[in-house]
Amino acid sequence: MLRQVLHRGLRTCFSRLGHFIASHPVFFASAPVLISILLGASFSRYQVEESVEHLLAPQHSLAKIERNLVNSLFPVNRSKHRLYSDLQTPGRYGRVIVTSFQKANMLDQHHTDLILKSYLAKLMTHKLAQAEFKLDHESQLHAAVTRIQVPRPGFNYTFAHICILNNDKTCIVDDIVHVLEELKNARATNRTNFAITYPITHLKDGRAVYNGHQLGGVTVHSKDRVKSAEAVQLTYYLQSINSLNDMVAERWESSFCDTVRLFQKSNSKVKMYPYTSSSLREDFQKTSRVSERYLVTSLILVVTMAILCCSMQDCVRSKPWLGLLGLVTISLATLTAAGIINLTGGKYNSTFLGVPFVMLGHGLYGTFEMLSSWRKTREDQHVKERTAAVYADSMLSFSLTTAMYLVTFGIGASPFTNIEAARIFCCNSCIAIFFNYLYVLSFYGSSLVFTGYIENNYQHSIFCRKVPKPEALQEKPAWYRFLLTARFSEDTADGEEANTYESHLLVCFLKRYYCDWITNTYVKPFVVLFYLIYISFALMGYLQVSEGSDLSNIVATATQTIEYTTAQQKYFSNYSPVIGFYIYESIEYWNTSVQEDVLEYTKGFVRISWFESYLNYLRKLNVSTGLPKKNFTDMLRNSFLKAPQFSHFQEDIIFSKKYNDEVDVVASRMFLVAKTMETNREELYDLLETLRRLSVTSKVKFIVFNPSFVYMDRYASSLGAPLHNSCISALFLLFFSAFLVADSLINVWLTLTVVSVEFGVIGFMTLWKVQLDCISVLCLIYGINYTIDNCAPLLSTFVLGKDFTRTKWVKNALEVHGVAILQSYLCYLVGLIPLAAVPSNLTCTLFRCLFLIALVTFFHCFAILPVILTFLPPSKKKRKEKKNPENREEIECVEMVDIDSTRVVDQITTV
Repeated sequence: MLRQVLHRGLRTCFSRLGHFIASHPVFFASAPVLISILLGASFSRYQVEESVEHLLAPQHSLAKIERNLVNSLFPVNRSKHRLYSDLQTPGRYGRVIVTSFQKANMLDQHHTDLILKSYLAKLMTHKLAQAEFKLDHESQLHAAVTRIQVPRPGFNYTFAHICILNNDKTCIVDDIVHVLEELKNARATNRTNFAITYPITHLKDGRAVYNGHQLGGVTVHSKDRVKSAEAVQLTYYLQSINSLNDMVAERWESSFCDTVRLFQKSNSKVKMYPYTSSSLREDFQKTSRVSERYLVTSLILVVTMAILCCSMQDCVRSKPWLGLLGLVTISLATLTAAGIINLTGGKYNSTFLGVPFVMLGHGLYGTFEMLSSWRKTREDQHVKERTAAVYADSMLSFSLTTAMYLVTFGIGASPFTNIEAARIFCCNSCIAIFFNYLYVLSFYGSSLVFTGYIENNYQHSIFCRKVPKPEALQEKPAWYRFLLTARFSEDTADGEEANTYESHLLVCFLKRYYCDWITNTYVKPFVVLFYLIYISFALMGYLQVSEGSDLSNIVATATQTIEYTTAQQKYFSNYSPVIGFYIYESIEYWNTSVQEDVLEYTKGFVRISWFESYLNYLRKLNVSTGLPKKNFTDMLRNSFLKAPQFSHFQEDIIFSKKYNDEVDVVASRMFLVAKTMETNREELYDLLETLRRLSVTSKVKFIVFNPSFVYMDRYASSLGAPLHNSCISALFLLFFSAFLVADSLINVWLTLTVVSVEFGVIGFMTLWKVQLDCISVLCLIYGINYTIDNCAPLLSTFVLGKDFTRTKWVKNALEVHGVAILQSYLCYLVGLIPLAAVPSNLTCTLFRCLFLIALVTFFHCFAILPVILTFLPPSKKKRKEKKNPENREEIECVEMVDIDSTRVVDQITTV
């Protein structure tokens, strides 16, 4: 009883709101337009988010704390040539992979000379940088690169001015350069005793260098001797110590890519893949630029389809302007939301491309449902009364689904969401949905009032001129009569008034054909069988779900990032990124048991370690590794680190003097590389977690770090949190709203439908090679609301139906709400189609997820629910029996009224 009272009270409130809007249509039509224009003027504050890490890396992760600790001990910017990671190397740099089209050996004399002749220019000191050197920059890549100039007022910067320097004031270079130099010298002197080993090579001076990330596609002989290498990777490391230096380095990176492309054109036998620290950010934002013309095409298609869906042969009752104004309503809400984002200092990123489609799905159904309710009103009523009836009939359901949007996206916008891109998207979606709801109530409602007056005055729905009666059109041409075809009320019998709109194509299709076909006894078994097949394939995909933390999945295609990542995976996937192993507390390095522990922890890795080298150094000198502390430290400082082949390890050890002048090693670092068949995120994340668990239980206090850990750490939990929280909030809202809706069984059916749709979308999404990343999770949150938006009116009409059979009420629900669902689905689908052609991985994921959501929801609305509801609860028989006495009383009342009216007429006649 309370539910029914509340339900009727809400309907009454919306009815009065509709009557009020119909009384002041000009105000409610102009106010949204003025607000949108005023807020839209704030686009002068338009800003773009520059930091990809801020958007896509988990905000609260242990890796960021570890990075701060590592940076305080050993500056990560100085370690970039050691802490190699394919897309997340810290600081500024330019990187290029050089390969051959014929898969030739890049270590042969021709390619080695090509690399070295040009790379030697990079070894110049600051003094040599000012001297001129004559090299053919068109045929020598590195010579051209090192001569790149970045003009600034009063000075031109070259690579030598902004490179990272060694202690001897020379530019830091890749170790592969020294390897190739010795290979060239050995060939020049006909020495055959020099051989490159993989992944660690020993140079002539005894220094061991790691080349696992500089040589790719390596074929080895026995004892790891390199036979050939299909790719060579070179990196230029730049300083970014202040804003001026960072700006110069950024411009240098841009010129670097242009130089590599020019060199590629003049050397057809080699293939080059340039990449810089700015490439990921630029390619991520490039999606917004390449999507512009496709979004315009999408808008044109949606407008065309909306106009067609609202049109019919009757020129008076056709509503093409309402189809257009529905999209204008959504556009005004989008403009208002964008203005608020600008005024509040928000920054744009490519994930915002999904917001218009969220608004499109929300707004289209609301507008088409209002139009469908308008067609059910009596034409002899005043426009205000018809508008009030429309609001009473459609706004309650639209308000509840809007509340669901705000709750689910609101939870996603809360601090519980650990990925900033998802949080910002949900926050902006909430703002956009809120104004979309207000503008549908006001702007679209007032537009419905204006078109209602046009209809009541029998004016043409497009040209707004008075339509003459059929008698006046007899002498006109056929095309003229066709354009002015209309049905007048005096030409329609009283019993046929309700069928005025049946000439609409979709109404006719559903009422005359589809409703009878889908509820046919012989069709139901095939629908159930098809649903079982749907569940089977969805389960198969659900069991294969994987998290997509690969950053190349969110950038535009045919870009530097995609090409470089593909080459990286092809040639350099034998070894994982270099992992820093940091011992951040003073330990007893001289103790043999501690030495065994450290070596045991790093067992199985390729090690670039001062500690292992020092122990081997002591063994070669026939000195015990278990020296006393003072002797161990003194020999380390005064003998080992002074040797030329070990001097580079000075950066890996931090010494401190105590009050008694005793020197102690307070912190140190080593570098580890794991052998892998293919570098994938799951394998690297498992390795990270294993090392972390070891660091907790070990006696030696250490941490591990690589720049890519910032993106992977807690990614799975951070990624699933918005969807998990939104699902829980949706279930709680459905549960508590069960006490507010007219029948709690509506919420039970809605919950089951949402679960079925989401389960299917996740499964088929995986089968379509879409991983669970930030974009797909946001789409799944939207899928919850899209399903409720479309299925709630159908289920509500069916559950609340009294009398007749289940089949009859299924048909009635499809006839009442099916047209609006079908119209919104068609418009939404044509709007998605251009998105599939955008050359971007981000929009590809967006299209596949949204398309699956729309398709699966449509399948449930028009196939699964109409069939299942015909043989599952609620039952209509008991309600019919209870209702029969009431019906008899109503009939008796009507007969009594008829008898009384007859007596009155007789009395008047007698008088």
